[in-house]
Amino acid sequence: MTVAVTPTRTSKLFRGLRRVPFGVGLSLAFLSLMFFIFLFADLIATHDITAQDLTNRLRRPAIMGGPAQFWLGTDELGRDIYSRLIYAIRTSMLVAIAGSLIGAILGTLLGFVAAHFRGMVEDTIMMLVDWQSSIPFVVVALATLAFLGTSFGLVVILIGLQGWDNYARLVRGLVLSANGHGYAVAIRGLGAPPVYVYWRHILPNIAAALMVQFSLNFPETILLEASLSFLGMGVQPPMTSLGLMLGSGRRFLLTAWWISVLPGAVIFLTTLSISLVGDWLRDRLDPTLR
Repeated sequence: MTVAVTPTRTSKLFRGLRRVPFGVGLSLAFLSLMFFIFLFADLIATHDITAQDLTNRLRRPAIMGGPAQFWLGTDELGRDIYSRLIYAIRTSMLVAIAGSLIGAILGTLLGFVAAHFRGMVEDTIMMLVDWQSSIPFVVVALATLAFLGTSFGLVVILIGLQGWDNYARLVRGLVLSANGHGYAVAIRGLGAPPVYVYWRHILPNIAAALMVQFSLNFPETILLEASLSFLGMGVQPPMTSLGLMLGSGRRFLLTAWWISVLPGAVIFLTTLSISLVGDWLRDRLDPTLR
């Protein structure tokens, strides 16, 4: 007598994990570490990031023979690189997440508006999309910060305005296509208002594409924040960020390379990991690529 074995949720999960490519698995593990640092930076940092100790300036990391209390060395003011790197990851992740959400919400709303009203409204929104795509946004951000002054809130808003055009163009096309599908036509025939149709039926059906777009746009927000902070127009002291650490250490690349190389490596690995995961999600969720 043969007994049928029903696969449990745990076994299904492990089978799903086995299908994840090795590079994507490493990327997910690294991103999990970044989010852990983002959430618990206060608990894993060992020093005050603003505490200066000129007697210990430019100390090598402990693994290279430096003092044991400075795991990753110190900077030109004797501040602990490890603790500053922990808080820099938190700041850069906060700016990137908030900025990406602003761009996603704004672009999605404008995409729905363009697809619904058509005519002059659609032409105006798409003209703004083309204008956004035709200019280097970092130049606009630098000019705005130079004119209005640098502040954390303004930096987040400007980073949020970068990339909204990708969402608007994507959502407009998806909504125009979904409007012709049978389920949307049937719901409208029952007398449902447009907002209900968009919110309860069309948005859930395009959520996968939006999630993929979010994962592809997220590295751009990290790089934009790093670029602005590197040029001195982004996050300002006493706060710290990956771009700010990268910029402050560029004068010491020959004598204290760890000041810039460590945050630069984090930026590279984070953007690479998100890009790999985003490509994998696109391949898994986009039915046109199957």
